[in-house]
Amino acid sequence: MIKRTLYFGNPSYLSIQHRQLVVQLHDDEKTKKTIPVEDIGIIVLDHPQITLTQSVLKLLMENGSILINCDDSHLPHATMMPHSGHHLHTKHFAAQVEASLPLKKNLWQQTVIAKINNQAAVLEQLGQPSKRLEVLARNVLSGDIENAEGQAAAYYWKNFLPGFQRDPEGELPNALLNYGYAVLRAIVARSLNASGLHLALGIHHHNQYNAYCLADDIMEPFRPYVDILVHQQYSKDNLASFLTKEIKAELLSIATVDVQYGKSTSPLMVGLSQTTASLVECYLGTKRNLKYPTLAKVL
Repeated sequence: MIKRTLYFGNPSYLSIQHRQLVVQLHDDEKTKKTIPVEDIGIIVLDHPQITLTQSVLKLLMENGSILINCDDSHLPHATMMPHSGHHLHTKHFAAQVEASLPLKKNLWQQTVIAKINNQAAVLEQLGQPSKRLEVLARNVLSGDIENAEGQAAAYYWKNFLPGFQRDPEGELPNALLNYGYAVLRAIVARSLNASGLHLALGIHHHNQYNAYCLADDIMEPFRPYVDILVHQQYSKDNLASFLTKEIKAELLSIATVDVQYGKSTSPLMVGLSQTTASLVECYLGTKRNLKYPTLAKVL
């Protein structure tokens, strides 16, 4: 089932009635909208004058939804999700903790290969040369000890847009990428949590100040899906201002973008469960390969 993504950028009051989310806008107190909680996958709160009841939080967490709060720059900076999303959480967590270094290196190798291949597909869709990335993907070593990911990134961003430099603090379209990646990170974290994995224990990323290391690992091959959305928005002639509500709405659609797993197609938020479930199986030793989606090389 495709879950809905709800964005609130105006003063609002959110409550629960008969397991329905009740939305009341402050500038239209007579009108109320209701949405079944079970239909909600993501809620984005992007205004300081949004009030919600404890019942809203309780039912959202019971439903496995995620709540994203934005900062003063209107960028996602905090995520709320269920504490434990799987009945075998302890078993999966134990296998994750005991994962060997060779296994982690192999999982990271697979992740980098999938990411570079999807970046190559993006460039091909944009009519840019991609052979260099395809060669790099074929030669990624265990643990990516030769930093093929970094080499690919340098080539990829140079060809993504004329004169563009990827810099998280830079000008447009960097802010659009930051926003899309933040939403994607939350979606990946939700799926990992639902598979009973600990977000802080990554396979490659490791930082004592980062509570989402594993999400930062697993989201890498999915970043190109955000890149495509950003390129489409940035290339429009009517792109007039910084992160308008219309642009945010387009970027939030990343949750429902179609992704291809073999011969099957599903929305990204749904398909992610295949990736995180395959990671659990790798930790448990029942499988050796991660399942990542393949971005089509032609429009």
